[in-house]
Amino acid sequence: MALRLDGRSVFPEMSPTPLDLLSGHSTLISDGLSLSSLDDALPSPDVTAPPARMLVVDDEEAIRFFLHKKLTEAGFACDQAEDGLQAIQRVEDDSYQLVICDIRLPDIDGLEILRRIRSFDEDIAVVMLTAVTDINVAIPALKAGASDYLVKPFNVDQLLLSVSRALEKRSLTLENRLYQQTLETRVVERTRELVKKNIDLSRLFLNTIESLIFTLEAKDMYTEGHSWKVALLAANTGRALGLDAAMVENLSLAGLLHDIGKIGVRDTILNKPSKLTTEEYLHIQQHPVVGERILRPLEPLKLVLPCVRHHHEWFNGKGYPDGLAGENIPIAARILTIADAYDAITSERAYRPARSRDEALSIVRGAAGTQFDPRHVEAFVAMMEG
Repeated sequence: MALRLDGRSVFPEMSPTPLDLLSGHSTLISDGLSLSSLDDALPSPDVTAPPARMLVVDDEEAIRFFLHKKLTEAGFACDQAEDGLQAIQRVEDDSYQLVICDIRLPDIDGLEILRRIRSFDEDIAVVMLTAVTDINVAIPALKAGASDYLVKPFNVDQLLLSVSRALEKRSLTLENRLYQQTLETRVVERTRELVKKNIDLSRLFLNTIESLIFTLEAKDMYTEGHSWKVALLAANTGRALGLDAAMVENLSLAGLLHDIGKIGVRDTILNKPSKLTTEEYLHIQQHPVVGERILRPLEPLKLVLPCVRHHHEWFNGKGYPDGLAGENIPIAARILTIADAYDAITSERAYRPARSRDEALSIVRGAAGTQFDPRHVEAFVAMMEG
């Protein structure tokens, strides 16, 4: 509680319960948070609050009475204790903002009293009294947490100045703690707001993906469910190869979106029951590039774009659109192309009937080293047969 020299309160005591912070978001507080906004959270000054309560501890009755009289005249509420045990009992039974304590007491050393007071309530300010010959003892007292010390003999001005300094230091400590608690509360509130916004954005993002997939499947009746099955096969293959969770998630997204570029392919080509002409084949080969272009504005999909673009590359370099070979092809694309081919082989198309599972696996094995990465083929086949 901050006080003026007349002893009246400027700020009331506040002890809000601190909230547990969420881990690792240090940048969240930069948006919409300032000292002025924290000031708004503090209560208005309450000039009607009771005066600060103090305890005077000294075995010399004359000094106790002098301190009690002068502090009471200055507007403070003041009690007395004649020894250490009585002082500790009063601190435990009552509420004080400041204790003035002699270092030399007959029963308990003043430094021990200081330590006990600080352990009981670290917000109590303590001013130590010391004789001139005890100056070297005052230094350890300050290190132990005393706010100030007075050297006997002292006058009223020195007393009130020391009390004022001690209460001001206590006030600043409490205000700083309140700022910290208010800041923590604002961080938690802001974090919750951002988490909610992220959840809403994620839902919108997923709904956008779903809409794109439905748009594609409505365009090509033979690919209904193809994207979902490819996503599942690719993700399971990634897990079988020991890829981390983030890579598996990207594989799943790439599986869902790998053919999105077919939205730009003419319906007559997609559903043509006969062999494609050279011009038509070149046209359909552009769908990975078109897909990448469609998805590029979606920032959360930036790691998926290479997989979408390169899922028709061949391990021997004879695929499209860029003719990449071997490990120059992104690992996710090398996995996705196997899942894509397998599901295409086992699904009915306008130009051919579906093949059996065993036939499809045999075709996939036969393309290891040419169309597919041999190591990924081995993992895929083991997963399908396991």
